[in-house]
Amino acid sequence: MKMKTRWLEMLVLFVLVPLAGLGAQHYLHQFLLPTLIVLAALCLWLILQDPGFKRFRLVNSGNLRAALWRRRPAFIAGLCVSGILFFSFSNAHWFHLPTQETERWLILLVVYPLCSVIPQELIYRTFFFHRYKKIIPKKKTRAWLSALFFAWAHIIYGNWIAVAVAFGGGLLFAFTYAKSRSTLACVIEHSIWGLWLFSFGLGQYIDSDRL
Repeated sequence: MKMKTRWLEMLVLFVLVPLAGLGAQHYLHQFLLPTLIVLAALCLWLILQDPGFKRFRLVNSGNLRAALWRRRPAFIAGLCVSGILFFSFSNAHWFHLPTQETERWLILLVVYPLCSVIPQELIYRTFFFHRYKKIIPKKKTRAWLSALFFAWAHIIYGNWIAVAVAFGGGLLFAFTYAKSRSTLACVIEHSIWGLWLFSFGLGQYIDSDRL
């Protein structure tokens, strides 16, 4: 019974909740980040109640440098490919945020990691990997499902670019967590990627202000 309950919980939280968000897309402008933070707080509370959860994983920095250093080829390639593609198809928005909306961009540098990245990593990596390891024992399978659910959550933005970008990022972050067992490592990696995407222009597809 407990196994079935966990599958049902996963379905509701990671499939039906984003679907409901898509249905309420036009009302999410002011409530997206608060909703995300509340969900993250709930997920964190649930895993902290589990004595089997190793709390050091939240801020584990033991192999942080090595985990992020392994990602440098992917990051450099991602910078080049994403920049070239976006400039080719939408060069009018090239570095629009830091050059045209500098104050908003500076605020984003602080708000995005704290209010968006940390909650997302708690939900889709820390919570997901621990909460469902008994029903999905293979770590690699959890990593792929984490990426798929992470991408699915981005349907609220109403465009497939956001979903595709989230899936690619979700795979990187999921396998980083699987190897490092560090929420902190994922937060740093996610913040670097996200701030780059927002800075050079792709962030317009994942901007709650445009919902």
